[in-house]
Amino acid sequence: MSTARNHFGALALACIATLAHAQDANKLKVGLMLPYSGTYAALGVAIENGFRLRLDEQGGKLGGREIEFVKVDDESDPAKATDNVNKLIKRDNVDVIIGTVHSGVTMAMAKAAKESGTVLIVPNGGADAVTGPMCAQNIFRSSFSNWQPAFAMGEVAAKQGKKNAITITWKYAAGDESVAGFKEGFEKGGGTVAKQLTVPFPNVEFQALLTEIAAAKPDAVYAFFAGGGAVKFVKDYAAAGLNKTIPLYGPGFLTDGTLEAQGESAQGMLTTLHYADGLDTPRDTSFRTAYAKTYKLQPDVYAVQGYDAAQMLGIGLAAVKGDISKKPEFAAAIEKARIDSPRGAFTISKAHNPVQDIYLRRVVGNENKLVNVAVKNLADPARGCKL
Repeated sequence: MSTARNHFGALALACIATLAHAQDANKLKVGLMLPYSGTYAALGVAIENGFRLRLDEQGGKLGGREIEFVKVDDESDPAKATDNVNKLIKRDNVDVIIGTVHSGVTMAMAKAAKESGTVLIVPNGGADAVTGPMCAQNIFRSSFSNWQPAFAMGEVAAKQGKKNAITITWKYAAGDESVAGFKEGFEKGGGTVAKQLTVPFPNVEFQALLTEIAAAKPDAVYAFFAGGGAVKFVKDYAAAGLNKTIPLYGPGFLTDGTLEAQGESAQGMLTTLHYADGLDTPRDTSFRTAYAKTYKLQPDVYAVQGYDAAQMLGIGLAAVKGDISKKPEFAAAIEKARIDSPRGAFTISKAHNPVQDIYLRRVVGNENKLVNVAVKNLADPARGCKL
């Protein structure tokens, strides 16, 4: 009797285990490869929060699939990027990767995704090459290319009558591309970039370069920094008294998620980005309310990009009834979509980069207040994309 009972118990346990395995197998494995430490830690958290908010709105499922997360701290370190992304692809067998912030790490992820065919949605890293020479059917971006906000700011500065500018950035891919985008827009409007200054990433010793700027007396300075580096640069620029005589311009990363720490130093600054405070659309208002209620924080552009990464994944999955192996159909659905984002509706280019409005914003208190639309429906040129 006891043998039969034991046998029955073992069978029941085996059935439960099989059922649990089947349920797990039906889950979509999403690898979150984001910075959870260092300069960009707050950005990584905001991206994940935004993604999870959209997932919660959809009842915990995207395209009918429950989501299982595998998280990796990429530490914004390109030297560790290939190992980290390959662990997600080969060890953890993820179906989708969401990441990352640092352009150098993003490039390593794009290379691995292109080689393996794993779906990658980039919720920040603006490296132009991701949707340029590295473009692929399975690689998408929910954010921007470094060129987009930079080119728009170049146009704005030229329209404001600035004739010569100095640029300053970290010496890495994102900084180089941002400066190149600004230069293109500025020169198109008749301006000249007199000097391009750089500091090694993530160095924040700016004093010598600020002295050089003060001596050169340009009409404008264009700076690309983000996170902790942006806080330090804007404060140092103001402490040197330069903000009183030489207007400081930048893409929105200079002031997004950093205003509280920058305080008085950032007031009145103009930046360009695909998101702004004070859009006052029903879509943005509902997003901001839900985010603040869920996380007890105000959302920023990084939260929006994480949210839209989940929206794009959901659109693709719905079209293939959850079967992400149908890559052409998955891609076609996202390419055809008009994504109803808090930033304003946008579409996806053939190279899989957002075609979106770029806003001019002014710092007022702790907000990047909307001034106007700097450029409507700006598409990245996707130079080198062979899709």
